[in-house]
Amino acid sequence: MTTHLPTVTPPRRPLPPGACDAHAHVFGPYARFPLGEVRSYTPPEATADDHQAMLDVLGFQRAVIVQPTAYGDDNRCIMDAVARDPERRRAIGVATGEASADRLAALAAGGVAGLRFVELISQRYAGRPKGSSGFADLERLAPAMRAYGIHAQLFAKTETYAEWMPRLLALDLPLVLDHMAAAGAPTVAADDPLFDAVLGPLREGRIWVKLAVIRHSANPPLYADARPFHDAFMAANGDRLLWGTDWPLVNMENRPDPGRLIDLFDAWTPDETARRKVFVDNPLALYGFTA
Repeated sequence: MTTHLPTVTPPRRPLPPGACDAHAHVFGPYARFPLGEVRSYTPPEATADDHQAMLDVLGFQRAVIVQPTAYGDDNRCIMDAVARDPERRRAIGVATGEASADRLAALAAGGVAGLRFVELISQRYAGRPKGSSGFADLERLAPAMRAYGIHAQLFAKTETYAEWMPRLLALDLPLVLDHMAAAGAPTVAADDPLFDAVLGPLREGRIWVKLAVIRHSANPPLYADARPFHDAFMAANGDRLLWGTDWPLVNMENRPDPGRLIDLFDAWTPDETARRKVFVDNPLALYGFTA
């Protein structure tokens, strides 16, 4: 891999066969896949070849490649990455609320299992990140998404989920919440009613959650402040949890080694059955991989 990418070393405990990295990104090469002109950040190149090298080091056999906001709704880069190994790759794309049914059909045919919707309003981006589609776009697209078997991947703050959850559940789509549902101290505590608005649907098997400690923790590299949320998710419903590296870890000053993040998951979740569910069985069920 090229020098601008984060260090990646193998986890201390090998991953189970068929393990899936359920959240990573690819960028470039920019000569073929230029970034969107309107974007909130400019990442370094992290190509499909770089991504494959990362998976090989960590021991992942499957992967889900998520469209970054820097590409807007131009999904060519992620779809090219999936086309290289369509049996073991899936993509999460982006579409605006005006996208046609034919557009969604073409995305689904190209390996796009879900669409990402961001309702993360922040001072950093002066609103929602440029290049993203919001929850209002999701409501407009939901009927066509149901028709083509496309689920919704969501990124928002915990309090936003609490506000929107009844409307989101009413869409009758599989819902996948990014980055531990943005739950983290000090804004939301593990016993906060806002957090329970996420835990309740998870317990009922009505949503999925991606476990990723790095975006909402103030205590790297041990991430102790994220442990209560991780444990709460595991206790709520281990059959609806996924795990992703978030490679290449853009917009971070000190990018962690994904191998050490796997070690952290193992320290917090030593049970082999639970580990296999998160890394193998759950992504197999959600993304439609061939066993």
